[in-house]
Amino acid sequence: MSAMLIVGHGTRDDEGAEEFRKFVRRVEARSVGRGTADAVSGGFIELSPPPLKDAVTGLVDAGHRDLTAVPLILLAAGHAKGDIPAALARERERHPGVRTRYARPLGPHPVILDLLRQRLAAHAAERPDAVLLVGRGTTDPDANADLYRAARLLWETSRELGVRQVEAAFVSLAEPSVPQGLDRLRALGAERVLVLPFFLFPGVLPTRIRTQVSGWLEENATAVTVGDVIGDCDELADLVIERYLEADGRGGAPAGMNCDACVYRIALPGFEARVGQEQHPHDHPDDPAHQHDHHHRHHPHVHLGEVRSVPETRLSRPVGPPPPSVG
Repeated sequence: MSAMLIVGHGTRDDEGAEEFRKFVRRVEARSVGRGTADAVSGGFIELSPPPLKDAVTGLVDAGHRDLTAVPLILLAAGHAKGDIPAALARERERHPGVRTRYARPLGPHPVILDLLRQRLAAHAAERPDAVLLVGRGTTDPDANADLYRAARLLWETSRELGVRQVEAAFVSLAEPSVPQGLDRLRALGAERVLVLPFFLFPGVLPTRIRTQVSGWLEENATAVTVGDVIGDCDELADLVIERYLEADGRGGAPAGMNCDACVYRIALPGFEARVGQEQHPHDHPDDPAHQHDHHHRHHPHVHLGEVRSVPETRLSRPVGPPPPSVG
C-alpha cells in the first residue's frame, strides 16, 4: 500500500486554495479511516501553499517510500502530461529510493458528469434550455477536445432536464471564448442559458467566467445564469480514491493515458515542434530549487501508472503519421 499524494495546480485565489486543502483533509478522512491508504497529503506545483515538495517531504519523513500521485485536474494538458511528472521526478532526485506512481487525471468521468447534472438541477426553477460548459482552455488540442467530449456526454444524459443543447467554450487560451459560445447559443435559438464552469474549486478563472458573462449581457438580452463550480464533496473525494487505487494496482485495470493525439508524441499538424519536448517542473514560490536548477534538469514525458525510482535519461518517443483529414 502506498501513500496518496494529491497534486493541485495552484491558484492566486485564497478561497480556491483553501478549498483544495479542505478537500485533501476530506480524502484523508475517507481513505485512511477505511484503511484504503496509509497516509494522504497534498501540495501545489505553483502559486499556492503548500508546495509539492513540502507534501512529499512530510510523507517521506513519516517513513513512506512508495507514493501514488493523483493529479487533481480535469483536462489532461501540459500540467498533467509534463509539469507534474517533472515535479515528481525532481522529488525522486531529492529523496533517493522513493518510488512514485502516477494516476490518471479525473477527466469527464461519470462522477464528474453526475456532479455537473447536480449543478444543473439546482437551477431547474429557471428552466434553462441550453448549457454552456466552460473549461480552462489550453494550448493542447487533445485536452481541449476532452471538454467537447464532456459537453456531449452532459447533453446525452441531461435531456430529461429540458436542456436542448450543450456547447463548450473556454475562458482563456483557446476558442470559442465565453462570448463566442453565448453568441452561438443565441443564434441557435436558446432563450435561457446556464453557464456551467468545468472547474473543481473557486479561483481566478471561474471568477473571470462571471466577468465575461456580465460583459456579454451588457449588449445582449438573452437570459444567462452562471452556475457553481463542482466543489469539495464526498463524490469527488471517492473519485480521487478510485484513481489512487487504480494506479496502486488495487482497483480496476488502469486504462492508461490516451496518447493517440498527444502533442508530445504525435506530430499533429501545427504542433510538430512539441514532439519529444522536454518537460520541466513548475516554479513554486516556496520551493527554492527553481532558483538554481530549473533550467538544468530535464525530464521526459511519462505514462500514467509508471513507477519511477531513479533519475532517467531522455527517452526517444515514437512519432506517428498525422491523423487522416476529416471530410
